[in-house]
Amino acid sequence: MRGGLVLAGLLLSACTAVQTAPPLAKKDGMPVYIIDHGYHAGIAIRVVDIPGDMIPEREDYPGVDYLEFGWGDWDYYQTGDPGLWLTLKAALWPTRAVLHVAGTFGSPEAYFAGADILRLRLRPQAFRRLIGFIHHYFDRRGRARAEPLRTGYYPVSHFYPARGKFHIFYTCNGWVADALERAGLSLGWPRPITADQLMVRLRRLLRQVETRQRVHRTSLELAFARSTKEESIWRQNEIASCAG
Repeated sequence: MRGGLVLAGLLLSACTAVQTAPPLAKKDGMPVYIIDHGYHAGIAIRVVDIPGDMIPEREDYPGVDYLEFGWGDWDYYQTGDPGLWLTLKAALWPTRAVLHVAGTFGSPEAYFAGADILRLRLRPQAFRRLIGFIHHYFDRRGRARAEPLRTGYYPVSHFYPARGKFHIFYTCNGWVADALERAGLSLGWPRPITADQLMVRLRRLLRQVETRQRVHRTSLELAFARSTKEESIWRQNEIASCAG
């Protein structure tokens, strides 16, 4: 009996640990891709996973498999060759922002071949918080959907007016970090400025989560073995007591 109570307590503590752990799933979570394009990072998600009450702009992309979202300076981001002036303006003054949305056919790994890509799997509640963050950043100006400003960088892509102010201490990469923070994955403070900083921190966090999960599994297995051994000893003592 005592061993059973110990085991029940261990299982209860394990369930509690799952609820408070970072919201990553092993196999059955929603896939989320963090894509490093060199100086700029974006977030790609499957269209079929987007909740029906969020991101109505997905209707601008019929037939695509994934949408990639990026946030940045209004002038700099929309200009193919921004030059020195736009670069300095974007860095030194808080400026209005845009969202760039690209639709992809097939997986992001195939579509953005050559980019540094990390794939996460989020549990449903964490995924919904992430989508809610992106949904909020479309500046719809009282309308049901944001109107595209112009064509984006890819065959199926657009720019949209966005909320927030861009500056050197809050860049597109800081925006991605904030989105992950909303999902429950904190990359620390201050926010990363470059895409390289973002990816280094995210990889470090993923390694830490994997280590904690491995240690937790090992501890649970050892505790289970100890509980089983204690229960066996208790039963032997009971039998000996009855025989005596």
